[in-house]
Amino acid sequence: MAYLGLYAQQHRGQESAGIVSLDNGKHIIHKNMGLVGDVFQEEDLVRLKGEASIGHARYSTTGDSLAINAQPVTATLQNGPVAIAHNGNIVNAKQLRKDLISDGAIFQGTSDTECLLHMIAKNKSDDMIECLKQSLPKFEGAFSLVLMTKDSLIAVRDPHGFRPLVLGQRKTADGRFSYVVASETCAFDLIGAKYIREIKPGEIFWCDKDGDHSEMYTEPKEKLARCIFEHVYFARPDSVVFGQSVYETRKEMGRVLARKTGVEADVVIPVPDSGVPAAIGYSQESGIPFELGIIRNHYVGRTFIQPSQSIRSFGVKIKLNPQSEVLKGKRVVVIDDSLVRGTTSQKIIRLVRQAGATEVHFRVASPPTLSPCFYGVDTPKKSQLIAGYKSVEEIREFIGADSLKYMILESMVEAACGTRAKPREAGFCAACFGDEYPTELFNESVT
Repeated sequence: MAYLGLYAQQHRGQESAGIVSLDNGKHIIHKNMGLVGDVFQEEDLVRLKGEASIGHARYSTTGDSLAINAQPVTATLQNGPVAIAHNGNIVNAKQLRKDLISDGAIFQGTSDTECLLHMIAKNKSDDMIECLKQSLPKFEGAFSLVLMTKDSLIAVRDPHGFRPLVLGQRKTADGRFSYVVASETCAFDLIGAKYIREIKPGEIFWCDKDGDHSEMYTEPKEKLARCIFEHVYFARPDSVVFGQSVYETRKEMGRVLARKTGVEADVVIPVPDSGVPAAIGYSQESGIPFELGIIRNHYVGRTFIQPSQSIRSFGVKIKLNPQSEVLKGKRVVVIDDSLVRGTTSQKIIRLVRQAGATEVHFRVASPPTLSPCFYGVDTPKKSQLIAGYKSVEEIREFIGADSLKYMILESMVEAACGTRAKPREAGFCAACFGDEYPTELFNESVT
């Protein structure tokens, strides 16, 4: 079940994968660098037996892309084994790590998740839930967590609600029900589980021999900071994130683009696959025919989350192929979900022109990406974000489009929740689009 759940969420991280299973109070561990399908062979899955398991597909934002940082992070503590899988970034991890090391802690890797493991290890309580209630308030930033002990499965979400974390239920072969937790609901679809609800910001949910339990370890923030980039790019379109269909949100973003930034054209094409729902919405609203003008090779990973620029640049060439039959002699509107560095957009527009397009108009279903993210999305420093140092006209010239238009911030929020408002008022974090950071950054550099 954990393997299939990770497979469904491979888009969230492609650097390493791991599963820890619980078998009669003992943990069985398998993790390595690579994709889920490559890390786990049939003999590995046979060995990972037991009554519970947690898994993780890693996309490094804090900590290097190394095997030692592959998750779940594991240790044997005074009360037995514990395994932790973490989505998000703890923004005060550097200071916590420094304090822990000065207190005698020995770190194996460089990820922020290890800080939580040491905090739990230092705690004198025999009760893991009590350990967490005392440790978690010391962490600032984004953390959706799953933990496994010798006899329980635990899910935790930070009080800001930065990253999604959802609870589901699955009927077992003997007619009973088991609980499942995942970042996205698409993981439930693959294993035949039913979505129940989100894990609440500030909540600890756990299952043990006595059943399921829930407790608020802290009050949720008055203004939540749910990552709006999940709706723009990160989540799979067939998931429900923060209570809203990602597919429908992205289509609505396309409709808004058509209403606000319309241009005379012959065909609307998406940048596959991320721009497809928005392009459908743009086409429906504008009446301009939708076509797949660029075909994607699906055996290449997502270029945005590849770890180096050289891999991203090569990936565009082998990943996307334009159809001259669709594009030749046409005025083309190209729709993408975001424009981060600009290099991929530049190459795409060049491909479309080489295929014979007479005009290329680029439309982005989100505002300009102006600032780095410190909460779990690897948007780079401001100096590497093209909108951080170029005007819209300069970006248009750089990517080679005849026109370039972005989504307005309030319109993006309205598409995501149905209410036109500033992001923080609607409970979203949009710091990457130039909005305020919801937390102190603890000396992180934004330049």
